Amino acid sequence: MTEVSRAKILIIATDGFEQSELFKPREALLDAGAEVTLASNKREPIQGMQHHEKGETITPDVALADVRTEDFDALVIPGGVANPNTLRMEEDALRIVRDFFDQDKPVAAICHGPWLLAEADVIDGRRLTSWPSIRTDLANAGAEVVDEQVVVDGNLITSRKPDDIPAFNAALLKAISAA
Repeated sequence: MTEVSRAKILIIATDGFEQSELFKPREALLDAGAEVTLASNKREPIQGMQHHEKGETITPDVALADVRTEDFDALVIPGGVANPNTLRMEEDALRIVRDFFDQDKPVAAICHGPWLLAEADVIDGRRLTSWPSIRTDLANAGAEVVDEQVVVDGNLITSRKPDDIPAFNAALLKAISAA
């Protein structure tokens, strides 16, 4: 596994995140030696989902409003339908996404996660992938949308679904180690 010790990674999520898309990348990052911080729009535990069933919860480390993007090396955005749909209405989440792009740091989004990228207006002219139901939204935001397991376009890493997590994690770890 890629060594990313000392890297500081931010994950942003809220209720309705797809459990595997938060926990599996988080575990891979921790196993590689990264420091991982979870930020949310609330400080109480947030509810994960296993597709349509409630899964595990996790307690955020920090509020979105308190995130200083310059303190982090990369951003991870898990999917789940409700998670990015809620976050795209949170100005602090949009600020965080824009800041990571402005700072040219790795941003990794899976499944419905790229919805937040479209709302932040950072994907015009970028090549990416996602869950099929949001691909039209991404194309309308100016992205070139493809159906591939993992797509790396500069600092942007995207994947389609939970089955893609191994490839997503490998691309994320490679990007962090190269940053």
